[in-house]
Amino acid sequence: MKYVVVIPDGAADKALDALDGLTPLEVAATPNLRALAAGGRVGTVDTTPPGFEAGSDVCSMSLLGYDPARYHTGRAPLEAAALGLDLGAADWIFRVNFVTVGEAGTADEGLMLDHSAGGITDAEARELAADVLAAWRKAEPEWGGHLRLTHGVSYRNILVDQSGRGGGAAVGGGEFQYDYRQVRTTPPHAIPREAWAKHLPTGGAAGGGLRRLIEVSQEVLRDHVVNVTRREAGLRAANSVWIWGQGTRPAMALFAERFGLRGAMITAVDLLAGIAALMGWDRLHVPGITSYHDTDYAAQGAATCRAIEEYDIVCCHVEAPDEAAHQGDHATKVAAIEAIDRHIVGPVAAKLREFGDPEKDAGMGGWRLLVLPDHYTLVGTRKHDSTPVPFLMAGAWVRSVVAHEFTERGAAGSDLHVGKGHELMEYFLRGGLVGVKK
Repeated sequence: MKYVVVIPDGAADKALDALDGLTPLEVAATPNLRALAAGGRVGTVDTTPPGFEAGSDVCSMSLLGYDPARYHTGRAPLEAAALGLDLGAADWIFRVNFVTVGEAGTADEGLMLDHSAGGITDAEARELAADVLAAWRKAEPEWGGHLRLTHGVSYRNILVDQSGRGGGAAVGGGEFQYDYRQVRTTPPHAIPREAWAKHLPTGGAAGGGLRRLIEVSQEVLRDHVVNVTRREAGLRAANSVWIWGQGTRPAMALFAERFGLRGAMITAVDLLAGIAALMGWDRLHVPGITSYHDTDYAAQGAATCRAIEEYDIVCCHVEAPDEAAHQGDHATKVAAIEAIDRHIVGPVAAKLREFGDPEKDAGMGGWRLLVLPDHYTLVGTRKHDSTPVPFLMAGAWVRSVVAHEFTERGAAGSDLHVGKGHELMEYFLRGGLVGVKK
């Protein structure tokens, strides 16, 4: 059997007045998804367990078959795994965004305007990260020597505090160490156009330390040459960092040991790549793919088709719908969904059909395809939502008596509802396949 999972990140949404009371999934022209739904099964799955927020870290881990209640230690450690960072058991790891906040004297003063600093480029972000880290070490000489700031992709960075390793790990030596166990942080994409000061890190001295780092970053970034150039070009300035998503190094059981399958991940996002690394999957790099609608959808679809030949299971993750929703852009979200259907779902489904239908020919290996967003991302609020997401499953021995469309309403009206997200993967891989040739 060959298996493919396609994740159109954040594609699910609520009805929008701008779309005449429909959702982007309902409006989008998706002939390939509709054909697969007509011959397969559609349902809902709750990817956000009780006690967790609807974030891509939790929801993606869940849909890939790992219970967040058991394996999740924080978002940042997952992204750090993708960067191949040297992480000790006592290290604390944080996600750091370059963000745009409303500047003093403007109508937007004090507001979180953009969690991505206008989609800042890698080259710009690397320069800013180096200068921010230098400023931290100068402003906090006792603590700063323990800090490592590594740029990921675009606005995303990873901060590691190595002070738990002892003085030998620090640039400046010393015995400084914060206790982060009581720290609480907020994702910047969860507070669009809200007063950011109300959502700064909390939790004793450690929370205060993180607030100090944000303050220092604003001093450095305010008139940085990168931001001067961006303002002159009419782009948003990366005028602050935002620190969140903390945790320690996780330990996850390998996917191959659990399911006997060799997997690969295709994504432009370090978070998904990090989860894949911890699962023991390979990350396949595809030139031209990004987190936005400027991504090369066709290249990602073609790479997924090639990977099917080599791997037992391939996950193709596309970030564009999520980023469009975070910007409140329903038109781009619809366009992203349509591009995923045309350039990824269509070619992938055609490739999978080459492996035949074992129901008709026992000598064929067969295939299965699973398509689902990790969570809702609402254009109306620009935030994530924990509503159970629609999923579409097609392939060998996947049949439904009553067909439902792969939309939010279509899935809600089906009789297939998975209450624990991490259980969907085993159902996808094994459901109804007793005795089937592998």
